[in-house]
Amino acid sequence: MSNKVIVIGGGVMGSALAYWLTRLEPSISVTVVERDPSYQHASSALSAASIRQQFSTPVNIRVSQASIAFLRHAAAELSVDDDKPDIMLREAGYLFLAGAGGAAELRLAHAMQKACGADIALLERADLERRFGWLNTSDLSLGSLGLSGEGWFDGYALLMAFARKARRQGARYVHAEVCGFAVDGRRVTEVIAADGSRMACSHVVNAAGPWARRIAAMVGVELPVFARRRTVYVISCPTAMTPFPLLIDPSGFWIRPEGAKFIAGFSPANDLDDEPLQPDYDSFESYLWPALAHRIPAFEEAKLERAWAGYFEMNTVDHNAILGPHPSLENLLFMNGFSGHGMQQAPVIGRAIAELLLFGRFETLDLSDLLFARIAENRPLRETNVIG
Repeated sequence: MSNKVIVIGGGVMGSALAYWLTRLEPSISVTVVERDPSYQHASSALSAASIRQQFSTPVNIRVSQASIAFLRHAAAELSVDDDKPDIMLREAGYLFLAGAGGAAELRLAHAMQKACGADIALLERADLERRFGWLNTSDLSLGSLGLSGEGWFDGYALLMAFARKARRQGARYVHAEVCGFAVDGRRVTEVIAADGSRMACSHVVNAAGPWARRIAAMVGVELPVFARRRTVYVISCPTAMTPFPLLIDPSGFWIRPEGAKFIAGFSPANDLDDEPLQPDYDSFESYLWPALAHRIPAFEEAKLERAWAGYFEMNTVDHNAILGPHPSLENLLFMNGFSGHGMQQAPVIGRAIAELLLFGRFETLDLSDLLFARIAENRPLRETNVIG
């Protein structure tokens, strides 16, 4: 069979893959199966859509460096005719803050990030006070600020741009829900939809995000990826504060500007699987607002405008992407488990999986560290800088 690829999931990962497959091999047949074309519950549409290089593993830094290069030129890369998408990339940096006990860890991470060529500066307490007069530094020991290559963008616009360009290049999007597979030995031969239709395939790619575990289970593969709910709070504050990077507080919350307002969130202490996508309003009053007001005194006057909830696809083994084929099924590929940094990695991961499928190897960037084999062989590659 000639290359006939079925991509399960039309979010930013699946659509980035469809774009790269049809760009690298225009004659290929690509079908993207998406159960919710409205993307109402899709993590891609509900993401806070930020990008950073301040990771604890070199492979994630390399991916983000390549991703920011793509995002800077997304308008040209993903244009259709004369229509150039505007993903509203803003490189305003990330600011990681350390309390009394966190400075050593921040310095260690910074040394590794600098060795990878990341444009990151360490800021002593006096530097933090000078740069960010709105910040309460009384209990801080150090900060780490991305000077370039970090910031945020419109994730939904990026998803739509990938999908539109993929379609223009020949990818087909089908509204259906996958309910099973036909397997012959070490190969998946057909994808079976809930309506009973069957799609023959040369390759299948699991790009189902928070629902990837369910898809993997249909062929007896245990995928350690779980849907973890995260609430994003939209907050207004009457005080103007500038510059204002994406801030990560030692207490666990993050906050960044969003137009004239701010968005913020945190990782809940009771982090259960598959919680309904309803915002956790109670935690704003009990935890987030007091923590915000402590770090940024102007937020005493802050007001919660609204909130929404989305899922992280959390890889509970090591918080890193799980890529490529499963050892027992040679033509079933995975691109899952990004643990909150999938949106920023999609442009590069999409190309990497396309290369693996088309050429049998990574060509642009070696992502062998992230292959599924490490999970099967219990060789975790732990990412400690997980936000939210």
